[in-house]
Order: sequence, then C-alpha cells, then structure tokens
Amino acid sequence: MPENAPSSQSADFTPVVVGGDIGAYSLARAFHEAYGIRTVVISRLAGWVVGTSALIDNVRCEDPFDAEALAPVLQQVADGHPGRPLLLLGSADATVKPIIRLRDEIGLDPRYIAPYVGMDAFTEATGKQNFTRLCQDLGVDHPGTLVVDLAEEVPGDLEVPFEFPVIAKPAEVSEWKRISFPGKNKVHTVETREALLELLDTIRAAGYRESVIVQDRIPGDDQYMRILTVYCDAGSRVRFASWGRTLLEEHAPGAIGNPAAIITGVDREMVAQAQRLCTRLGWTGYANFDLKYDRRDGRTKFFELNPRLGRSNYYVTAGGHNPVTWYVDEHLRDALPEQGAGSGIGEDGIVQDQPEVLYTVVPIALVKRYTTLPEEKARLRRVLRAGRVGNPLHYPGVETAPARRRYALAAALNSVLKFQRYYRPEGGDRLARLLRRRSGGVPEDQA
Repeated sequence: MPENAPSSQSADFTPVVVGGDIGAYSLARAFHEAYGIRTVVISRLAGWVVGTSALIDNVRCEDPFDAEALAPVLQQVADGHPGRPLLLLGSADATVKPIIRLRDEIGLDPRYIAPYVGMDAFTEATGKQNFTRLCQDLGVDHPGTLVVDLAEEVPGDLEVPFEFPVIAKPAEVSEWKRISFPGKNKVHTVETREALLELLDTIRAAGYRESVIVQDRIPGDDQYMRILTVYCDAGSRVRFASWGRTLLEEHAPGAIGNPAAIITGVDREMVAQAQRLCTRLGWTGYANFDLKYDRRDGRTKFFELNPRLGRSNYYVTAGGHNPVTWYVDEHLRDALPEQGAGSGIGEDGIVQDQPEVLYTVVPIALVKRYTTLPEEKARLRRVLRAGRVGNPLHYPGVETAPARRRYALAAALNSVLKFQRYYRPEGGDRLARLLRRRSGGVPEDQA
C-alpha cells in the first residue's frame, strides 16, 4: 500500500477545482489521500504540475476567471458525471469570485456544491480597505494602512503617515490580474515618496482604477511571516485552525509573497482574533490569513483574508489534518465532528493541535540557507531530525511517471536559480549545478 494511502470511506462525489496552480494540485492530492478519488481540474493551461498528474482529469477553459466563459465548461463536467454530487472549489480569489457569481446570479447545475459565502461577504472581506476597517473596529492587530483610490488621479501632495520604505499592493486582486506594466509585482516595496507617486501613476496608466493599499512595512524577512487557515461552520464558528510560521517565501516577480516553506504550530491568541473577524463577516467555510510578527512591539499583525484554502494549503495536510474532509463532512455527510472523546476538539471547541512539520515546495538546502533566526533554526533541525517533511509534489507510490519526476527535479533547479537571481544565496551555483545534473537538463521554461 502506498504512503498516505486513502481511507476506505465511501466517496460518492466528484471534486471539481478551478485553477491550474500548485494550490489546485494540492487540493486534488488532499482528495486522493482522504478518499482515493480523482479530481477534475479546470484551467486555462495544463502546466506540468496538473498536466502530468495521475490524480487529475484536466479540462481546459479559455478564461476560468470569467463566469460566462466558465459556465459551459462546468456544465460539460456535470454532464460527464451523471448522478453524482459535485464539490466545486476555486484555488485563488480570482476563481472563487466567478464561482460565487455562477451559484448566486447566473446559475449552476443543482448538483454543484460551492461552499463559499455570498458576494457581499466576499467583497467586504477581500477588499483590503474593508479588511483594514474591520481590524480597526474589532481591535484586531494590523499594520498601519493608507488606501489610495485610483479612480481619480493621484494628488501630488499625497501624505503618507508612516516612514519609508512602505508596501504597496492592489486592493482588488482580480482586477490586478487584468493589467500589465513593466516591473509589475504581486507586492511592491517602495523606498521613497517620489517612487510611490511614480508607481501609483504607472498603475493607473495601465488601466487599474481600483484602490491600492499602502502599508507600514513591518521590519524583518520571511522568517517573521505567519499563516493561519480556519474553517467556519454555518454559524460562523471556527471549528478548525492550522497555524504556521513561514521560513521562506517566493521572491520571483509574480509569485512574490507566496510561502515556499512553513513549519506548522499553534497560536490560540491569533485564532481568537480570527474568530472575531469571521463572526463579524458571517463567514462560512475556509478563510486563509496572511500575518507578520512585528518585533517593534511584539505583536503579530493581520494583513489580509483570502476567501479559500491558500496556494500553500498542503501545509495543512502535512500537519496531519486533511482540510477537504471538513467540506465533505459538513456539506455531503452532515457530520461535522462534535465535542467529545476522539473528536480532536479542544476545550475552546476548536481542532488546532498539530505537530511541528515542515511544508516545502523548494529544496531543503534552500530552506536551511535562508533560515537564520536561532529559534527558527532550532525548529527546522527538530523537524528534519524527526523526518517530518511534506512536499505536495512528492507523492511516493502514486505519482510515478518518469516525466513527472524529471519536471519535479527541474522545478527544484528552477527554484534555486530564481532564488539565486532574486535573493542571491551564497553558494547557490553549487546547488544549481547538482540539481541540473539530476534533472537531466530539462529547460527552465518547462519547470
């Protein structure tokens, strides 16, 4: 029997995931680990992570971010799975939004279950200016924030109430994806007031007319970042929480800020703060929070809420709690775990205890290289000695195609090259040469 063999629990449904990234693959792997089933993944392109998987039936959609383009593809999938419930998930904000529109406005095959909040709650939670206001109202720790509305021209006398450098990022991610300009990143670090004004003018000229969030830049590198994933029931009560301490983030343009390595843990205080946010929003299903520890005042601060399981959702599975089972138990089994022996629920009514496990999508050598804080180095040594490491791309006994193994090695090489370029690791050349030999020379653009 392969490692992480699926349970014998009956699987009388089909999971459908919109999105073609590693987050979509991680959801498919979670469904396979829990129920031994394949997942339909709808994507614009079939990159190697999805296209070479033994777990996935890939269906193409010209624009999965557009509800009208997605609708006929979802109907095609439904027609191909007669008589079965279909659990519909998005792997990014930009795919969750059209799913909500289809469910609430345009219409879906009634067999689809889309376990998301309504559009009003989605907009209130994901609009970053709204999230800041919520944190202020509820006494939830968050960084100083200035909202700049690009519906109007940027005033030359714009006042920024905190010191530079600052962080600038879009308030509406789905609209951000539709524009392009030289130097565009997911998040920008801006060194001076003049550079900020120039960036805002550039963004507006590219056609973006939503708000840009300018935030106080909390000092510290990736090792100060935190991640929290919670599951809320129909009454907006947090039933499950998975906390993590980021060791390393992606640094290549377009992916900057995505966690590349996380060690799981527990932080009940931050879960309690997340509960206040979820209660006010009337949230149901998963919420994924980005946070950062501020060494200036010893507080951990919320940046934003993502309305779904995040791109790095496999850190939850690696920590011992398969996240998709909460969807299935609530929406298909009517069997959320209750308080009592064997439920795993603590005195606060929340499942959140988990061992320290390293989640990584990059070579461990890179994680070691960039883990420099003594406390984090000690955590890393503990999990490596115990062999508690989870990489969603390594699925022994299941993902066995030789081509996939070559692509995975090439992706590892590519990650080293990207960090060498954007983070300039010492000794990166030696590690890159080693991985290039092991990958058989698969070119970078295939990784």
